[in-house]
Amino acid sequence: MDEASKAINHFSVLMEDQNAKLDAVLEYVGEVPRMAARLEKIERQVDKLSDDMEVVKAAVKATNRDVAALDHRVTRLESA
Repeated sequence: MDEASKAINHFSVLMEDQNAKLDAVLEYVGEVPRMAARLEKIERQVDKLSDDMEVVKAAVKATNRDVAALDHRVTRLESA
């Protein structure tokens, strides 16, 4: 095999390797729109959970105030 044939063969092997790498990159890049859609869905769910947690926090604060008020009333009644 002469030098030109060796060089062409080597170049062909390199091109096949690069094509395989590019195919792998394209496969991953093809997933990006689907990943973006999933991320948007997760973001909406997190926003809803955040809103729900604000409601829970407000309810817990109100319940703690009610318990404190009842504790105060019970203490007064027990000491009377």
